[in-house]
Amino acid sequence: MLERTFCHLKGIGVTTEAKIWQSGVSHWNDIIGGTSVPVSAAKMSELERGCDESMRKLNESDAGWFADRLPASDQWRLYSHFRDNVAYIDIETTGTDAHCCDITTIALWNGSEIKTYVQGKNLYDFEAEIARYPLIVSFNGKCFDVPFIEKYFGIKVDAAHIDLRFVFRALGITGGLKGIEHYFGMDRGDAEGLDGYFAVLLWNEYEMHGDERALETLLAYNVLDSVNLENLMIRGYNMHIERFPQHQLEPIAEKPEPVNPYRAHRAVVDAIRGKYMAAGSFRKF
Repeated sequence: MLERTFCHLKGIGVTTEAKIWQSGVSHWNDIIGGTSVPVSAAKMSELERGCDESMRKLNESDAGWFADRLPASDQWRLYSHFRDNVAYIDIETTGTDAHCCDITTIALWNGSEIKTYVQGKNLYDFEAEIARYPLIVSFNGKCFDVPFIEKYFGIKVDAAHIDLRFVFRALGITGGLKGIEHYFGMDRGDAEGLDGYFAVLLWNEYEMHGDERALETLLAYNVLDSVNLENLMIRGYNMHIERFPQHQLEPIAEKPEPVNPYRAHRAVVDAIRGKYMAAGSFRKF
């Protein structure tokens, strides 16, 4: 889809892009090869330069160049070309304010390997790892995860970024990550029902009492928040290309879910829930 995209170019919006497609042009090479479209001479010249630069940037695998020019709702167009080198990421924290709260765990799935990072153990190894990827996929990461990471580590995450919150919103599917997973019938097994607030309670249980089962439950939950992003990304991409049947694009096959190296301990979950409910302090963010 990316090679058929024109709305990232100067002076070309989605309406003009649709007119370009309707004129029979469906690829940058059509414009580079001299095919004209019903736009002004000045815009045609700009279009030719833009298509030539786009082809060069794609050959250079410069995902960031396209990400800087595509609106959040159209970042999905990057996926088919850069999906072999993606980091699906999710963080857990002690709260929502990066100025005073900590990152407790981070899960990263790259399509072949699950990597986890834990406060007080290997958390700062994440900085070198995330720098390896030209593209990251998150849910609500543009508003939360990435700004938190940048503030906490004092770094700039330069990767192109597809935020599934915006991908699905453009399809009329709204809500949080768990709600969208339920929309597609995805099951979290023993980690079902856990959320960001409970992740804080699990970390507190681990930190205050050294309960490794609480940490493992937190990691099991965190890993699901990252690995589930891959098939959600694929579903979102496939649903978007259905809106453009004229391009005859092939859908991407979903992936088998990887084995989670951690498990959620329901006894720990039930004990924490019971303790906080008895104290009248069990709530959600």
